[in-house]
Amino acid sequence: MNAASSRLEIGGIALRSRLFLGTGRYPSPAVMREALEASGAQVVTFAVRRVDLDVAEDDPLLRQTGGKDLVYLPNTSGASTADEAVRIARLAREAGLGNWVKVEISGHPRLLLPDPAETLKATERLAREGFTVLPYTSDDPMQALRLEEAGAAAVMPGGSPIGTGLGILNPYHLGWIVENAGVPVIVDAGLGSAADAATAMELGADGILVNTPVAKARDPVAMAAAMRLGVEAGWLSRQAGRIPRRAYASASSDEAGAWFAEPTAARGMRP
Repeated sequence: MNAASSRLEIGGIALRSRLFLGTGRYPSPAVMREALEASGAQVVTFAVRRVDLDVAEDDPLLRQTGGKDLVYLPNTSGASTADEAVRIARLAREAGLGNWVKVEISGHPRLLLPDPAETLKATERLAREGFTVLPYTSDDPMQALRLEEAGAAAVMPGGSPIGTGLGILNPYHLGWIVENAGVPVIVDAGLGSAADAATAMELGADGILVNTPVAKARDPVAMAAAMRLGVEAGWLSRQAGRIPRRAYASASSDEAGAWFAEPTAARGMRP
């Protein structure tokens, strides 16, 4: 496996890490910085509403991540309509935060599930304006396809509702999205542990985005490192190819007691 084939590319940028990290809810700025370092993440996301766009270069949050080789992924958290999300994305770009945007439009204040109609409208408009759009969506396979058709550079289905830590509730839907997507799939929301990260990657996701499970862990820095390893292990496992599930036991050596499998051709040549 060569290094080039292991790179994830979105919006023309080759990323060194498949783990995206959120910047909110940490116990302190120092812990957030350490967690970011431990995660190895290159893409960091933050709510635009938390940033002082008038003095973005001096904003306390952005100064914590300044001087690093990072890709900013401003998100439109707090928006309830496509119009609001588009306005937030434009403001972020004008403030020098780049062309990437995570479209996040909540349809219900308690569930915080994405509004499918407004998310689709915002994605279409922002893609036309030259943004690299990564919309947060539910695990609805058809919505994922519509977002891709609308110009999304990647789709970001949730494993479960944001902040719940319930993990991946519908692996079938996620697997279907991965199988049929023509753009990268980044699992976003609901993951709780490194095991969930590995599961998402084994299902075929191209990456994951986490915030709460790291920031609110008992030891955020250790959890950030665990998430990094979980993503790496899950991705390698997917590339390696798991054995098929069987209904019955299968011995690990053949009847003759061999501990290795001979090539099929060689077995066929035996007298």
